[in-house]
Amino acid sequence: MKEILSTKNTMVKELKKLHKKKYREEKRQYMIEGFHLIEEAVKAGAEIDWILFNQRGKTEWTDWLEQQPDELLIYVSEEVLVSLSELPTPQGLIAIVKMPDDEKKIEFTGGWLLLDNVQDPGNVGTMIRTADAAGLSGVILGEGSSDIFSTKVLRAMQGSNYHLPVIRKPLAGIIAGFKESKVPVYGTELNREAVSYQKITNSKDYALIMGNEGQGVASEFLAMTDQNIYIPIKGAAESLNVAIAAGILMYHLENNN
Repeated sequence: MKEILSTKNTMVKELKKLHKKKYREEKRQYMIEGFHLIEEAVKAGAEIDWILFNQRGKTEWTDWLEQQPDELLIYVSEEVLVSLSELPTPQGLIAIVKMPDDEKKIEFTGGWLLLDNVQDPGNVGTMIRTADAAGLSGVILGEGSSDIFSTKVLRAMQGSNYHLPVIRKPLAGIIAGFKESKVPVYGTELNREAVSYQKITNSKDYALIMGNEGQGVASEFLAMTDQNIYIPIKGAAESLNVAIAAGILMYHLENNN
């Protein structure tokens, strides 16, 4: 088993770069932290390059670590693990994972969540996790949306990216594909043409577009939808958080088909 005890180690310096999107895409690798996420990745058959653990990780997850291939395991010092971690209190385990091929074929069946320029990592991760919980077929991230391989998005997803397809594609062509397949596409906007989501009785197949936290769904995409919908607000709040709104709409559409 390999050991790394110094933060000046060349491999440690290279792994730190994975906190930047540019380097992740260049190396086709990303970093996950904590036992739960790493276990989810292993269960899903994700290609693991290395599993780094310190004394805490060894103590708490000895049995699990012993089941992993020895060539993947690297024992690191507390200082090394802290230098790589983005958590306030590191859990003692970090894995380096190969990025999957993003060229997945999209089946225009079931429920799909489309994200247009949703920039907050917590919102993106939460919506993907909710889509997983609600039983959607997949999530498509349009241009401008937060990178799912950032540490914050990965933590918010809690492993849901291993349970359903999460694909990055320009939305214009995707929306056109749903419409060609006779699948209704719903945008989210408050205007005269929009209707309350409660009036929508959906088929088992649909696409739901959620937009940027401040600007909403782009007008070009709203013009392509079959119907734009909104959530009535009864109190004094001006609007709902986009992840909360997405959860309400996804569960409604899934339970009314």
